[in-house]
Amino acid sequence: MTDYEHILVKTEPDTVRITMNRAARRNSLSEDHLSELLDAVVAAGESEATGIVLAGAGPVFSAGHDFADVAARDYLGVRELLALCTELMHTIQSVPQVVIARVHGLATAAGCQLVASCDLAVAAESAGFALPGGKGGWFCHTPAVPVARSIGRKRLMEMVLTGDTVPAAVALEWGMVNQVVPDAELDAAVDALLARATRGSRAAKALGKQTIYAQLDRPEADAYAIALEVMAAASQTPGAREGMAAFLEKRTPVWPD
Repeated sequence: MTDYEHILVKTEPDTVRITMNRAARRNSLSEDHLSELLDAVVAAGESEATGIVLAGAGPVFSAGHDFADVAARDYLGVRELLALCTELMHTIQSVPQVVIARVHGLATAAGCQLVASCDLAVAAESAGFALPGGKGGWFCHTPAVPVARSIGRKRLMEMVLTGDTVPAAVALEWGMVNQVVPDAELDAAVDALLARATRGSRAAKALGKQTIYAQLDRPEADAYAIALEVMAAASQTPGAREGMAAFLEKRTPVWPD
């Protein structure tokens, strides 16, 4: 297994757990940290796992970009850093596995972006979410991209303009996370949701996830055009055939993939 400086990776039979491990820096996202996260997500995506859990060690999930790294860069250097971060977000959504964020403490700026980019998210009651650039000097332009697609325009504008922290209960109401649970129940809730989200045909799930992201923000006619072709083709896959046969024969399916 690869040795990392800023993250911990635990591989289980069906799950890869990636934990940000820069507690002293509040899991801020330096170039090295982002590179390790990207490498770990790519490796997990190529594995036989069905799920990936993204977590943070220490008191917070992630405080976002590491300002010490950002402040030392010129325009091109910052652009390269943001491009790396964007690649990580795209990769989280493109890997075939279900990716779930396990959120405790604060998830701010690019840390909030990480949560919004995951397929699913479970938050502890103590969690908070913020895009604080609006009350500072560096607006949260890129973190706002996936957050907007989770919570809608007006709520996004409130977050980016005020920079206020949104409590976990409000984040649930707004659609930022799927569940909010007592802190002591966070791991159990993550595992339970992941188990439900990964059942069924692995190949069908992967194709479904990738198609959802491909059509999600397109006009309805374009979205239907994409979904129709993929769904028709998917009806001929071994997993689909087995699922339909099992339903018709009133038996438990035996997934070939």
